[in-house]
Amino acid sequence: MLSLSIPTRDADYYISDGNTVLFVENTLFKVHRSTLTKDKSTFDTMFSLPSDSSSDSSMTVGPEGESDDNPIRLQGDTAEEFRALLWALYALPNELMVAMTDDANCMQLLHIARIAHKYQFKSIETWASAALSRYYTRIGAFEGLSTVTNDSDDANTPSLTQITELAGLCENRELLEASVDKWKRLVSEGKDVALAIGLAERLNIRPLLGLAYHSMMLNGRTNWDSEPLLTRNQKVRLFAGYYSLSKLWESMPSQTPPLVHSGRCTSQQRCSRSWAQLWRLTLEKGTGILPLQTGDVLGKLMLAESCMKAMVEGEFSSAGIAADDVPCCKENALAATSAKVAEVRESLADHFTDDF
Repeated sequence: MLSLSIPTRDADYYISDGNTVLFVENTLFKVHRSTLTKDKSTFDTMFSLPSDSSSDSSMTVGPEGESDDNPIRLQGDTAEEFRALLWALYALPNELMVAMTDDANCMQLLHIARIAHKYQFKSIETWASAALSRYYTRIGAFEGLSTVTNDSDDANTPSLTQITELAGLCENRELLEASVDKWKRLVSEGKDVALAIGLAERLNIRPLLGLAYHSMMLNGRTNWDSEPLLTRNQKVRLFAGYYSLSKLWESMPSQTPPLVHSGRCTSQQRCSRSWAQLWRLTLEKGTGILPLQTGDVLGKLMLAESCMKAMVEGEFSSAGIAADDVPCCKENALAATSAKVAEVRESLADHFTDDF
């Protein structure tokens, strides 16, 4: 026989002189309507609408929200999240100040920011989001943080995934950049790459998406097939990316980056010809030092950048490949190479498409 659980009154926010009862999960909250309507929230709009006095429930147990028998039912929230919102609405100034320190309960702040966003408590959302940003932009704040939450994790500590999703939801650029930088470091170490792909696709974080796909591509098809988090469509994009990047590398020697000539350059035409030759030789030199996969265009260009730097410093002159061919523009040649590396890195996601 199916038993129905009896709703429980919240220990902290079932306030005796409250005048509005809300039901979240299986918990009853009784608070002051004037508190819920702060900040021109969604509740302010809700309470300004005319009530349906003709409904059966209002005829028997009174208007919605005025008793435990007919509470306002909130969908899609947890009691923990709603309790966190009420804490922010009722907190004293000194309690709010503690939340802005290194002793902050970051999971509570995350709940506050998310649910405040949902119900349009704009000033509370901004405050909670800023508190999280302050906490996680500290040096070492992400160290030891789990990428996903599990039962063994600290209940007061959100996961990297939760923080990144919240930053995207609240459009907190500073927090998003900090969390994405952490994801990039993980991807560079070969950790949680498939998880990063899924997250970057959901939030449309193009720079992270490209680096994550690139890292997974280099792991090879055997690893793609054994990775449970990868979808069929993502595997198709990996094939497309490998093909597209391989074609890009084939054309790279003929795509000499634009060179900004120095004011001391005496013959820009001759310098440009020398630069085109130097560009091709540098690419060859890099792949000769450390052969890489055909599709690893980024890795090959980074090697070329290292070679170009060494040439500028005169380390390869004895090998017949020297930046002296562009004597007045060799620093600019290095800058052009670095710009090409950055260009390819930022556009990596464009190669991993569904068109294959």
